[in-house]
Amino acid sequence: MSVTEAETVSVAEWLFAQPALNLSVSENAIEWDNTVALIELMVPGKAEALSYLNSNGSAPLRYAHVVVDHRATTEPYLVDLLVGPLPIQNGTIRYEPLTYPYTKSAGGRVRNLDADSETMSAWFYNISASIADITQELWGGMATGGDEDSLDLWGIDPPWQDDGRIIRWTAFWNLPTSDFDVETLLPLGLYFKADVTGRDPAGWSVEGWFYNGIFYSTTEELRSAFFSPDFVKLPPDEDGLWIQTGQRGPVPPLDTAYPPTMVAPSGSRFFVDEQQQYVKWMDFEFYLGFSRDIGLSLHDIKYKGQRIIYELSLQEAIAHYAGQDPMQSGTAYLDSFYGFGPYAFELVKGYDCPPHATYLNSSFYVRETTHTHTDSICLFEMDAPYPMQRHSTASYVSAAKNVYFTVRTVNTVGNYDYMFSYEFYMDGIIDVNVRASGYIQAAYFANNHDYGHQIHDALSGSMHDHVLNYKIDFDVLGTANTMIATTLVPATETYPLQKPTPVRESIASEDSSRLLWGANGATQYTVVNTDQPNSYGEPRGYRILPSLGTAHLTVQDSSNIVNAANWATHDIYITRQKDSEPRAAHPYNSQDVFDPPVDFAQFFDGRVCCRRIWSFFTTSHSGVQVMPLNYLEGDPSMESVHQVKIEYEAGAVGEVETFGQPESSCQAEWWGYKGDSVVRKFPYAPGEVYYETEDVG
Repeated sequence: MSVTEAETVSVAEWLFAQPALNLSVSENAIEWDNTVALIELMVPGKAEALSYLNSNGSAPLRYAHVVVDHRATTEPYLVDLLVGPLPIQNGTIRYEPLTYPYTKSAGGRVRNLDADSETMSAWFYNISASIADITQELWGGMATGGDEDSLDLWGIDPPWQDDGRIIRWTAFWNLPTSDFDVETLLPLGLYFKADVTGRDPAGWSVEGWFYNGIFYSTTEELRSAFFSPDFVKLPPDEDGLWIQTGQRGPVPPLDTAYPPTMVAPSGSRFFVDEQQQYVKWMDFEFYLGFSRDIGLSLHDIKYKGQRIIYELSLQEAIAHYAGQDPMQSGTAYLDSFYGFGPYAFELVKGYDCPPHATYLNSSFYVRETTHTHTDSICLFEMDAPYPMQRHSTASYVSAAKNVYFTVRTVNTVGNYDYMFSYEFYMDGIIDVNVRASGYIQAAYFANNHDYGHQIHDALSGSMHDHVLNYKIDFDVLGTANTMIATTLVPATETYPLQKPTPVRESIASEDSSRLLWGANGATQYTVVNTDQPNSYGEPRGYRILPSLGTAHLTVQDSSNIVNAANWATHDIYITRQKDSEPRAAHPYNSQDVFDPPVDFAQFFDGRVCCRRIWSFFTTSHSGVQVMPLNYLEGDPSMESVHQVKIEYEAGAVGEVETFGQPESSCQAEWWGYKGDSVVRKFPYAPGEVYYETEDVG
């Protein structure tokens, strides 16, 4: 699922030889030069791929997906190109705008609002330097862009895009005095508004300042107010031990002893082909993909030899903030703009993943270089702290181990670390979950009580949603799948009793396929293949459900993102698969929020036979699960030898059945199982303890 090193080199050489592109090497380029931003594999269309996978058809032609950053113009833009076929051969290779995956009709182009980032940064520092006397008196420091600065500047993302104008609000932040990455916790509460429309700084202007709930329309107005006797000066947020990680405080009792850890006494019980990026564990098998935009993805997922999912992948993540100040109220990060792939750093063994995990590298192209993140993907088995199934009786107890397999990566995008896990269970369940850690982007405390709790001397939490969108392209026993919604509703029968009655309804059209999770879990969404019933006539399928707390975007009709994240308004979406709709978002949607490259709302055009699922979830630990429903006719966990049945009577074990599992030094001891011990209370006989499990009432 990636271009080879030789292909990357040859594509880059060929692109630089094309006069019409007028390319410059990135390390020598200035803001008015064209550069190559990305070279990666163009994933083939599903129809071609299935012809190859299912019918021994020809392998799809390989093409490169290239992004060129065109800045040698007064209106800079980014353009997606299709280059190929690969390998490069004179006379056959060509490039053309990549247009079919996008809803925006602009020849694969979208404007680049960051083309002048260096010039803009210098201009911003000139603005802050013009009030150096104010910042010195407020905080004892300056923001001039120099090495001696103790203050920093950065602002909203994306910029406001109103009436053809580009507006940026920029905030002052304290720079950390330690080596900890804590700047997002050091806001200072002063902001300025700038109109930076166009590429000529002579046309840019400061539109106002905001401090302590008061807007000042000019720098002179701010200065006059500041040096007046009634101006209220607020305290800064400053670096310190309170903000830093590492051990501090009294060590809890016994904490210096080594904690429990998981081991793999027999070594790995799964197979990995690194060259083919193929993974097989028990009855599951699939291929790994990795890209700059979304990081890790899974493809061609099969269970017991049958494909159930063609693609399972992250699509986008948004962090939408709210607050009384322009920094918080104006921020809505779309994370694939920065990319998940570039920030999939090396994992910490024993912490991110267990010590016995297998590790893989990941790589991505950026500016004429390929970067490799060593050991950035881990794969491992774990024994869950609860059984897959168990049952106790008066004469025996049985249990089966709940061993599951995980593929994991951690992507640190800015201040947040996203731990993405794909978990596979022996009963056919797949669980996708994410845990977020790192440092929050906090707000300055002044007047922010409606949007967050005060968490330090001059610091407030910042109300915000994290919403992540996933694509699940189901192929349950073939491509002819149907989405069924089953809702339990109260029904009054002819006798005085209410009972839940299932109401089954197929999702026939995309006009009715933007959905919310049912209240009280009363609605089940299941992808079924009606042409492949089980032996009882029930259509075999997979149910999709939230496995942990999930939510859609709280903000409605956001003026920050407009049409750039229309995938975030509902909990679950069902669409019919189209090769022209491979992804719900685009990394540069933030560059034109009114007409983004991919407007997800335009995917819903009334088509029928829906079967592709777009689901999303949020909170610091959240997930979604797909679960077999009528897919199997027995419990697949029974196929494993890792079960135990203990027969006992009168406090003694008569037999332990281990079903052929290998002995291990880590194995538990089962012959001491006794059942209930009983002491008679009347007449009281404390010395006559006996064992009795049958009579517990």
